[in-house]
Amino acid sequence: MKYNIVGRKVNLKDNFKERVYKKLGKFEKIYSEDAEATVTVTLEKNRQTVEVTIRDNGMMYRAESTSLEMNDALDDVVDILGGQIRKNKAKLSKKLRPDTFESYFVDEADADGDIMEEEDYTVVKKKSFSVKPLSVEEAILQMNMIGHEFFMFRNSNTNEINVVYKRKNGTYGLLEPMD
Repeated sequence: MKYNIVGRKVNLKDNFKERVYKKLGKFEKIYSEDAEATVTVTLEKNRQTVEVTIRDNGMMYRAESTSLEMNDALDDVVDILGGQIRKNKAKLSKKLRPDTFESYFVDEADADGDIMEEEDYTVVKKKSFSVKPLSVEEAILQMNMIGHEFFMFRNSNTNEINVVYKRKNGTYGLLEPMD
């Protein structure tokens, strides 16, 4: 796995980087050698946010945590990623190295000893609607007017299908297709 460690508004010490390699290293046997892990640490108002994004075989795995200490946030992120992989291991085995799951997960029990059930991805509702050309600002306004957290539209500037969404911190994001 290739690592890219970035600090925003904070200087990262070598011992933190070594901790990143050690913590994320336990996932190396699951992901391919071409996997890329980006770790971003941001300091805002004495709170440290650690975001980890792992890209492998066209899939993206992401987790984020905020804490007073960046080491605590890193521990939380690694736990979140491990939980995501554990929860979806049957479906992920088709994308990741299938032979590693048996050795990585000793049993199906979570921390409380409960057997984890595999989540079903059944679509229970389907909506069809026309996708009108809008500017990004108009799409955000429309999303807010209907009270949704995301909104799909045709970008009037690019003529591509885009999605705007509301982020946890109250700002907005835009999803655009890549060429």
